[in-house]
Amino acid sequence: MSELAVTAIKVLYLALLWLFILSAVSVIRSDLFGRAVPNPNPVDEPQPLKEPPTPKKSRRTKGQPHRLTIVQGPQSGLSAELAAGVVLIGRGSDCQLILDDDYVSTRHARLVAAEQGPYVEDLGSTNGTYVNGQRITAPTSVSLVDTVRIGKTVLKLEV
Repeated sequence: MSELAVTAIKVLYLALLWLFILSAVSVIRSDLFGRAVPNPNPVDEPQPLKEPPTPKKSRRTKGQPHRLTIVQGPQSGLSAELAAGVVLIGRGSDCQLILDDDYVSTRHARLVAAEQGPYVEDLGSTNGTYVNGQRITAPTSVSLVDTVRIGKTVLKLEV
C-alpha cells in the first residue's frame, strides 16, 4: 500500500472519530439542557370544546370543588385554583399545575370546571390519564370522591 493511501485512511479514520465524538456530545447536551421546542401551530394545539365553559365564582354553590390538589406524589400538597375554569396539567411552563414527574407529558391533561360539573380530559399524553384507576380516552366527569392519576402523581378535587 502506498504512503498516500495510508495517510488518506488515517485522515478518514480521524474524521469519523471526531464525527462520533461530536454526535455523542450533542446527545449529552440535549439530555442535560433539553431541546428547543418551536412554537406550536394553532393546528397542533388541543382544540377546546365548542363552548369553553368559564364559570364565575358567584355561580359556585357550596360543596362544589374549587381547587385541584396533589394528594400523593413528590409534590404532595401543591394545588391549583379552578377560578379560571380550566387547569392545564403537565411539565410545561404554560401549565397551571406543573408536575415534576418523568411520566408526565409537557401538556398532559386539563381539568375543566363546567356548569354540569368538572371533567378531566387527556391531551394525547404518552402514559395516559387515569380516573379511579381506569385509563380515560374521552373527557370524563370527576367529583370530590374521585382520584385522578397522572404519572406517579395522584390528584383530588377539594372544596
